Amino acid sequence: MRERMPRRMRGGSDAASDADEGKVINIYCWNNEFRERVEEVYPEVKETSKDGTVTTLNDGTEIHWIINPNQDGVYQQKLDEALMNQADASADDKVDIFLTEVDYVNKYTDAEADVAMPLKDLGIDPETDLADQYSFTKVTASDVNGVQRGSTWQCCPGLLVYRRDIAKDVFGTDDPEKVGEKVKDWDTLKATAEELKAKGYFTFSSYADTFRLYGNSIAQSWVSPGETVIRVDQKIMDWVSDSKEWLDAGYFDKNVKGQWNDDWNKAMGSASKVFAFLFPAWGIDFTLKDNWDGGDGTWAVTNPPQEYNWGGSYIHACTGTDNPKHAKDIILALTANKDNLLKISQKYSDFTNTQSGMQEAAVHDKEFSSDFLGGQNAFTYFSPVAESIQIAPLSAYDQGCVELIQNSFSDYFQGQVDFEKAKANFETAIIERYPDITEIQWPE
Repeated sequence: MRERMPRRMRGGSDAASDADEGKVINIYCWNNEFRERVEEVYPEVKETSKDGTVTTLNDGTEIHWIINPNQDGVYQQKLDEALMNQADASADDKVDIFLTEVDYVNKYTDAEADVAMPLKDLGIDPETDLADQYSFTKVTASDVNGVQRGSTWQCCPGLLVYRRDIAKDVFGTDDPEKVGEKVKDWDTLKATAEELKAKGYFTFSSYADTFRLYGNSIAQSWVSPGETVIRVDQKIMDWVSDSKEWLDAGYFDKNVKGQWNDDWNKAMGSASKVFAFLFPAWGIDFTLKDNWDGGDGTWAVTNPPQEYNWGGSYIHACTGTDNPKHAKDIILALTANKDNLLKISQKYSDFTNTQSGMQEAAVHDKEFSSDFLGGQNAFTYFSPVAESIQIAPLSAYDQGCVELIQNSFSDYFQGQVDFEKAKANFETAIIERYPDITEIQWPE
């Protein structure tokens, strides 16, 4: 089945924009992150039920939070089912707002799908109302015609996050600028990896840790618009060859197979010999901090070996919503109001999506320092990375390609299959996920 939304939904937005606002705002998302930020900065919030499923606004409107996990495509499946029924759904059951991630945002901003309303149809002018946003986030939320169909409070530049105690042991210093020189590019980092290995440390936990840096550098999308051919970019194959080299050299921990598993989580603990991770702000706050079992101040951030972006949650008003005014108000409050976004940055350590706001945060150490990072102001390092990011070309197939290429070649890295078998396994897995794909092309 082609990864597109039903065309039958077209035409729903114009009628809704002139109608009275509904009494229920249905918001589809995959965790409580967005709800917490709405509660924090949206001035119309009155209260939220104890179970977190309903937020009541000052005018009596109820936000109903429909949450399904992102894992294994469950969230998209549930959202797609609701979108299929959108045209015939009763007012209180219509999808009003939904969130997407970078790996599959393109599927929902597709102009033919017409499930995410153009922001201009809501009365939001991206050129003026969102002028302070990082440009690559605006491109990410736009269709192939350049029409912006979503907005985000997040910008997700990534850094290198390292153990101060290991840095002192190996380099004699934990100073972020001096450590930054040791990891400033891949060739330098490779030499540094030898130093770390000589002292019994791993540079990173897993080959999966470096994937996003290579994946952000692809020159062509996995699948071009209107085509059914997957083209594997040379940068992806560079990741394969470099990962094999680094794993064989002992720069990765062979016991850690991928990410988001128990071994990976333990690699962030105090007993681990892993020197560094590559994380955006959410990775530090939601992942590293949760897995660290020591005190504050052991970790610090510095520049990565190359600029990259990892993640981002996009907010979309759904075509056919009976709450366009509320949707506009929420999107502007959460993604265009600099004071609100700075408040989110202070409260949750998110790197938020106003350029001027993040430039301010980068120089205000007192307000934006992190206790977890020993008082370091991570925004000082995040800000220049964000300004240098060039977003890779997206496709509706990105999530599956990104997941399955790593799964297939993980077996190769572990010595369970040879190189050609890993390629064949990827081809089989990708066609099972996307039956409309007709060909997989590999770089020569």
